[in-house]
Amino acid sequence: MERTTSVVIQEGGAEDSIFDDDGRLKRTGTVVTASAHIITALIGSGVLSLAWAVAQLGAIAGPIVLIIFSIITLYTSILLTNCYRSPDGTRNHSYMDVVRTHLGGTNFMFCAIAQYATLIGLSTGYAITTGLSLGAIERTTCYHKKGRNWPDCSPSTRNYIFYFGALQIILSQIPNIRKLSFISVIASLMSFTYSIIGVALATATIASRFHQLF
Repeated sequence: MERTTSVVIQEGGAEDSIFDDDGRLKRTGTVVTASAHIITALIGSGVLSLAWAVAQLGAIAGPIVLIIFSIITLYTSILLTNCYRSPDGTRNHSYMDVVRTHLGGTNFMFCAIAQYATLIGLSTGYAITTGLSLGAIERTTCYHKKGRNWPDCSPSTRNYIFYFGALQIILSQIPNIRKLSFISVIASLMSFTYSIIGVALATATIASRFHQLF
């Protein structure tokens, strides 16, 4: 009888150890995985147009604007960190939980509307941009094969937009997508790829202008 009781206690302790203090599964993230998610969130495809945007602002205003937005990002990150377990020590699992806890239900509704509207806008924008990019690749390939004057080198981007949108809908049905760690790895690699492409394009532009001067 004592042996049976001992087994039950050990099994109960093992079960409790997989849950965190909020009753959810214990978090398994590390500094490495957190850094990967931060890099993915901060470095997106927009970095490819960053050089052009800074060039439009100029050599003085451009860096100043970058520093200002860096300070804003740091400040909001500190706010989110401070709100993680406030005000009573309970975890806030999402940004909307933070808004509901500190600002109330009405602001929570506005936050939800804003977040979903942003998500829809980003998904639509990426679908259109992907369609235009794939169309440009097909058009460039056609030019190389058949010449720039070939009349059939004007592909329709609607099919690409439709296919990419359909793929987004299919992938969004995957349950527990947060557990697919390889997606985070791919996203982090793409962030570094964006940066490398941006640096390469900037270097090529500087080299070409330097060559023209001499």
